[in-house]
Amino acid sequence: MSLIEKLENKERLTYEDGVALYDLDLFTLAHYANKIREEKHGKKTYFNINRHINPTNICKDVCQFCAYSASRKNPHQYTMTHEEILETVGTSLKNDIKEVHIVSAHNPNTGLDWYMNVFKKIKDNFPSIHVKALTAAEIHFLATEYNLSYEDIINKMIEHGIDSMPGGGAEIFDEKVRKKICGGKVTSEQWLEIHKLWHKAGRQSNATMLFGHVESRENRIDHMIRLRNLQDETGGFNAFIPLVFQTENNYLKVQAPVTGQEVLKTYAIARIMLDNINNIKAYWATSTVKLALIAQEFGANDVDGTIEKESIQSAAGATSARGVALKEFVDLIKNTGYTPVERDSVYNELKVW
Repeated sequence: MSLIEKLENKERLTYEDGVALYDLDLFTLAHYANKIREEKHGKKTYFNINRHINPTNICKDVCQFCAYSASRKNPHQYTMTHEEILETVGTSLKNDIKEVHIVSAHNPNTGLDWYMNVFKKIKDNFPSIHVKALTAAEIHFLATEYNLSYEDIINKMIEHGIDSMPGGGAEIFDEKVRKKICGGKVTSEQWLEIHKLWHKAGRQSNATMLFGHVESRENRIDHMIRLRNLQDETGGFNAFIPLVFQTENNYLKVQAPVTGQEVLKTYAIARIMLDNINNIKAYWATSTVKLALIAQEFGANDVDGTIEKESIQSAAGATSARGVALKEFVDLIKNTGYTPVERDSVYNELKVW
């Protein structure tokens, strides 16, 4: 059976099929990806009103792709106090945020209690806020640093008010690539194991893939299939988020950003390959708002959120530092012919704009 016949029959694609998808022209991919998108979501484009907080940039690891972390003698190190974090959440609450998204570097100086207590303080002071925090990479770091099991950290997370996990730290699962771009960090198998344990605890998470650096198309398909296999087992992933690599201020020295066509192909292929993950998010902080909106025609059905402030991608050259105002966000989605739907962090619809 040909690849097109498989697509027409909505058959689950193999690794070889996934690699072959990249040989199809962009508009053929768009046709099949958009067909799936519209069957699942119609013309709805999801977003949430959220605030990103990156509490510290001091990091034990030195990942080659990262422009955010301040290791060794970097003069621009910072660590927010709990009071500063709570003040930030309180200020953002006036903008009607529903979620605070907390991801930071692997700081060996702050301590496990520093992490856990700030989550509890947020929940105690702002019980309506959904706390999305601690990537699998951060969980691995804390477990290693304090000689605890992943289950120990996960139990503490739940006890201290964390509602869901972000998908960061996945990067690319291929270990040869991983060794080059983030050697010493959580391995691919450990990342998958941590999310599996989180799902088994009855919680949901997202999954990411960092692409456009030194990985191959084959690496991307392998990454997607590993996520698909875990989703078959647990059903715990809310969304898949292909993150476009930002080329500035890091050690990989990638000469030029990945092309818009390659980005759109990758979104479309993700929608086709990941038949069991409901949502594909075009995270505008890495793709730009314009490309994230175009991606809605290539299988994506979500553009993330208003963000307000963002430090990790913007350190590498993304234009996401100040977020996007709510009205502008809604108008941009409407102008592309889609219906803006505000959602909560686990994709319950809150408001159709």
